Amino acid sequence: MGELETEERTTRTDIAAYLRDLADQLDGGGDVALALGETRVTLDPVDPVTFKLEGESDWDEGDTEAKQSIEFELVWWREATTAEEGALDVSDAGD
Repeated sequence: MGELETEERTTRTDIAAYLRDLADQLDGGGDVALALGETRVTLDPVDPVTFKLEGESDWDEGDTEAKQSIEFELVWWREATTAEEGALDVSDAGD
């Protein structure tokens, strides 16, 4: 079992390029390699995949700024395997 959660401030243009690359990997089948900053993970999505999308704007009366966000999540199920056989491949490029 493993988990990757990371964040990085960047530009809309860089995010769009990242999402295009991810879309190409998903469309190509096989493994999907994710990297953000120094953290990397490789996953192998299988059909069917559940696509979750959330958009929100969070603010209170009198606020001068509103926090807005878009979240994407892809979920799929695989057969459970031993740690060696099915571990999430998370690495830190700084190692």
